Amino acid sequence: QIQLVESGGGLVQPGGSLRLSCAASGPSLSMYRLAWFRQAPGKERMFVAGIRWSDGTTSYAVSVKGRFTISRENAQNVVYLQLNNMNAEDTAVYYCAASNRTVIAISPSHWPYWGQGTQVTVSA
Repeated sequence: QIQLVESGGGLVQPGGSLRLSCAASGPSLSMYRLAWFRQAPGKERMFVAGIRWSDGTTSYAVSVKGRFTISRENAQNVVYLQLNNMNAEDTAVYYCAASNRTVIAISPSHWPYWGQGTQVTVSA
């Protein structure tokens, strides 16, 4: 059983930065892919970025590519999401997810393990 705990959310001004953390625990983490999704009020949960734990291969949504960076810290079993040059459209609850599927899927239905989410608000 994989457990995920997010942290690092908060209020940030437009153009600002934030770093989210996802602490992962469970067996055989190296076999998993981890990802960040986000869900704005009244909208569907959307893929943001994903990483393959074994070799660090990454994947990004078009809307965040070049602004957000996903990375992992193997020794601490933590996955990070660095959010830069943020705007109001980045306001959402951000969720960490894990899957042992072969690919980094963009559909939330392909990710069986989820954290509780952390709120990110971009506002002046």
